[in-house]
Amino acid sequence: MAIEPYAWLEQSLATISRANWFRSVQTIKSLPGAVVQLEGRDVINFASNDYLGLSGDCRLIEAAVAATKEYGTGSTGSRLLSGNREIHRKLEQAIASLKQTEDALVFSSGYLANLGAITAVVGKRDLILADQYNHSSLKNGAILSGATVVNYAHLHLEDLHKQLAQHRKNYRRCLIATDSVFSMDGDLCPLPEILAISEQFNCMVLIDEAHATGVLGATGAGCVEHFGCTGQTLIQVGTLSKALGSLGGYVAGSTTLTDFLRNRAPTWIYATGLSPADTAAALAAIEIIQQEPNRRTQLSKNADTLKQLIIKQLPQLKLLPSESPILCWQLDSAADALAVGKKLQAAGIFAPAIRPPTVPSSRIRLSVMATHELAHLQQLVDALANIVHELMNNQQ
Repeated sequence: MAIEPYAWLEQSLATISRANWFRSVQTIKSLPGAVVQLEGRDVINFASNDYLGLSGDCRLIEAAVAATKEYGTGSTGSRLLSGNREIHRKLEQAIASLKQTEDALVFSSGYLANLGAITAVVGKRDLILADQYNHSSLKNGAILSGATVVNYAHLHLEDLHKQLAQHRKNYRRCLIATDSVFSMDGDLCPLPEILAISEQFNCMVLIDEAHATGVLGATGAGCVEHFGCTGQTLIQVGTLSKALGSLGGYVAGSTTLTDFLRNRAPTWIYATGLSPADTAAALAAIEIIQQEPNRRTQLSKNADTLKQLIIKQLPQLKLLPSESPILCWQLDSAADALAVGKKLQAAGIFAPAIRPPTVPSSRIRLSVMATHELAHLQQLVDALANIVHELMNNQQ
C-alpha cells in the first residue's frame, strides 16, 4: 500500500497544537492606529510595530495614491530590468541622508534585505558570529550564505571575544551580525563595544535596525546614531514597515557596498522592485520623522510612563530589561501566555501571546506607540492588575 506523501503534515500540526504553538490570524477591520477594530469591537492596540502611528497617516496615504496614479500598481520587474523608477532612487537618497551614509539600497522587504546582504558578503570560506537571539532573517541569511555560523550568548561581549579568539584565524572573512533592538525582548545591542571587538579581529559588522529606525537617535536614524557611532564603517540593514509605516527594506553603507550588492545580492537582483505606492509612502514617512521630532519624544514619554505605571502599581510583574518601546512580560508556559492574551483581549487590550519557536520562552509583548494616550496606558495596567491578581489567587 502506498504511503500518502503529505500525511506527515497533519501529524506535525497535531504536535504543534499539543505544544500550544499553533498559530492563526486575527483580522483587523479598521485603519491602523492606537485603537483598532478586532472581532467586531474596538480594542487598544499594543501589538503593532507602527511606533510613530504613521501607517494610517493621511500624508502617507496620499503619497501612495499619487505614486500609484503616476507609476501604476507594480514595478513590473527587477530593478535591473523594467522595475526601476526615479522614486526608488529618491527613497535611497533619503535613507542615506537619514542614516548619514554614502548610499543606500532599497529591497522589497526587510527580510529580503538581510538575506541578500548576508549571502552577498560571506560564503563557504567565511565565519559568522551571531547573537543567539537574532531575528529569523539574520539566522536564515547566515544559513543560506554557507558560512560557518557560531552563536554567542545574548549580548555577551566576553563570549563574542572568546569565540572570535578561538575561530577567527581559521576563516577568510568574518561577519558579526546582530539586531540593534531585539524585537521580542526590547533590549539593545552594545554596538560601540561590538565595533571595537570587530576592529581587533578584522571583522565586518551587520546591524539590523528594523525596530530602531525612526525610533531611536536624535534624528530617528536608529541605534547607530543613539550610540554615537554614525560614520563608522558597518552594514546597516532596516525595514520600512515599522516606524516608517510602509513596506520594504534597505541596506545603508558605503557606495562600494551598495554597488557590490546591486551586483551580488540575489534578493535584490532577482526580486521585483518595491511597489511605487510603498516607495512613496516610505519617502513621505522619512520626511515626517525629520520634520516632526515630537513623535519620537512622545513615543519615548509613553514608553517611560507605562514602565513607571507598571513599577508603581504592579511591582510583582517582572518585565524583561528594555531600553525601547517594547516591553515583555515573561510567563511560565505557552498555555499561560495564550490565556493571558485572551483575558487582555476580553478587557479591550490587543496584546497577543508570543510563543516558541519565535522566542525561547513564552511572553506577552507590549508595543508602545506615540499615538497612545495616557488613558490607554492606564487601561492596560488596570487589565494587567486584574489578571495578575487572578493568577496569584489561583496559585494559592
